[in-house]
Amino acid sequence: MVNHKPYIAMLFVQFIYAGMALFSKAAISKGMNPCVFVVYRQAFATITLAPFAFFFESKLTSLSYNLIWKIFLISLFGLTLSLNLYSVAIKYTTATFAAATTNTIPVLTLIIAVSLRTESISVQKLPGLAKVLGSVISLSGAFVFAFVKGPAINSMNWNSSTHNQTTNSVIKNHSVGEWIKGCLIMLAANTAWSMWLVLQGRIVKRYPAKLRLTALQCFFSFIQSAIWAIAAERNPSAWKLGWDVHLLAVLYCGVIVAGITYWLQVWTIEKKGPVFTAIFTPLALVITAIFSAFLWNETLHWGSVAGVVLLVGGLYSVLWGKKREEGERVANEEHVDSNKEKLYWNVLHISDDF
Repeated sequence: MVNHKPYIAMLFVQFIYAGMALFSKAAISKGMNPCVFVVYRQAFATITLAPFAFFFESKLTSLSYNLIWKIFLISLFGLTLSLNLYSVAIKYTTATFAAATTNTIPVLTLIIAVSLRTESISVQKLPGLAKVLGSVISLSGAFVFAFVKGPAINSMNWNSSTHNQTTNSVIKNHSVGEWIKGCLIMLAANTAWSMWLVLQGRIVKRYPAKLRLTALQCFFSFIQSAIWAIAAERNPSAWKLGWDVHLLAVLYCGVIVAGITYWLQVWTIEKKGPVFTAIFTPLALVITAIFSAFLWNETLHWGSVAGVVLLVGGLYSVLWGKKREEGERVANEEHVDSNKEKLYWNVLHISDDF
């Protein structure tokens, strides 16, 4: 059972991420302003993380004004921008599409990291070539999923006619223009999130208190999103939360997603590494597609399936190339260490002879 804990943890995380897409789609489709949704989500995330950051990271790490300013900017262009774009995009697309495009995040992160020269690729070697081809295939799959429909998969239509009224309030037939706009905004949101991931590595080196860093970024994102939402939504009634799906969605995304998934992913990365964690990403798409078809009568098309195959195949190609490169790097380091040790003993032996 102990050996299976990482697998159970990552399966649970993918269910949580699937729920995030489903709840976000339900709340926004039922009239909640996307900007207001992000404000409440980040407020609950800050409230959830702050006590853990205070008690579990009691040793204070000094924060300079320069570092605070950098954290503020990263929160603005990462969390605030990506979450607001995501919430707007899901209004014009589906929960399944939102879950599908999250598989492009590792690929987009790789492209940005290479552009910023924080990571290198050698196309002359098989792992580097696999990463390049995987990136192209994965992004192609995202566009195929978005723009190529094909025949509908009728076997996925599990909803009865008695639920049509509830279904239509969540799944709406958007125009072609709205769908294209939603797809492009979603890809922009994933690009902003990928940029945040790349920049996160630099900030963590200067401020290693990860919980406090995350809580601080959530707080900055809450302030920034509140200013954005107040400027965009002037109607006070849009800010009211009742005992409905709106409250449930912001509590779920703010408390469960920001709290539980953070700990589970950090724990799993420590046990199995980041590649193991990324391998489970496509499961959220499968779970979301099944629940969307069952609950909301969302129709899946064969063109979307082809896009998913390309997207996931490209993702695994990138992950394989990255894991292979890491293995070669570790082997080279061990070889260098071994040569250094042999050189040390040879020098020691020569000195003894003298």
